[in-house]
Amino acid sequence: MSNKTTITVFLLLQISDLWEFQILHFVAFLLLYLGIVSGNLLIIAAVAFDRHLHRPMYFFLMNLAIQDVGFVSVFIPKSMANSLMNTRHISYSGCVTQVLLFVFFLVSDFLLLTVMAYDRYVAICSPLQYEMIMSREVCMQIIAILWLAVFLYSVLHTGGTFASPFCSNIVNQFFCEIPQLLKLACSDLYLIEMGIVMFSIFFCLACFIFIVVTYVHIFRAVRRIRSVQGRKKVFSTCLPHLTVVSTFVSTVCFAYLRPSPDNPSHLDVAITIVYCVVPPLLNPVIYSMRNKEIKNAMRKLLGF
Repeated sequence: MSNKTTITVFLLLQISDLWEFQILHFVAFLLLYLGIVSGNLLIIAAVAFDRHLHRPMYFFLMNLAIQDVGFVSVFIPKSMANSLMNTRHISYSGCVTQVLLFVFFLVSDFLLLTVMAYDRYVAICSPLQYEMIMSREVCMQIIAILWLAVFLYSVLHTGGTFASPFCSNIVNQFFCEIPQLLKLACSDLYLIEMGIVMFSIFFCLACFIFIVVTYVHIFRAVRRIRSVQGRKKVFSTCLPHLTVVSTFVSTVCFAYLRPSPDNPSHLDVAITIVYCVVPPLLNPVIYSMRNKEIKNAMRKLLGF
């Protein structure tokens, strides 16, 4: 295929040529998907129906859960359908949509985790000004601006990825992933997307440094708290967030900061699955285990 106009479908990576393994892949992804969706829906319902949780921290947590459900819904259902129907196809428009939504939810998650770090910083280091700084209106505006900015950024990323003609339609990944699509580019136009990627790396690094700095200030403030109960309360709200951030950053860095092979092995596919699935799967578990208020709200919701 010599130019972009001839490509109407892409061929995604097939997990296995054996029908039995394709069914196993379908069942494994189905269980993961149901686990992720049900866990995050529990978080959403717990926050929505418990008036004690109508506070900025839990409002942001609910939005994180919504984004996690959207994130896994971008690629898991399509991969399951392909395995069940023994096919590798995804339409050109379907691939564009996958890239757009994948970037949108991935970046939204990271920026929301950054906002949540700032929320904890204000709550612990400036408690008397917390309600004024993080009012309901401000929180709504933060989410609206975040989603709008990230959507425009995702459009820019997607445009940069598909600006270049493709020499092939064979994508060596089980979903439309930007690094694998850029390898198919036939012209220097892919350098536009490379420039956007470099800017993204520096921006994400700045966000990560911001999170680290906020937690340095938080831990300094915790040291000044004399009551043991007060320290426990702070840690019960901060440690889950810190754990979620660490899981998210470590899995994404492990997946993308290593050389991307031309022909991915089963290990490479497994690493991709880990960074795509583990953070959304663990987020509800971490918060329900480490946060007493969430735990109590979920118990009430389930009737325990």
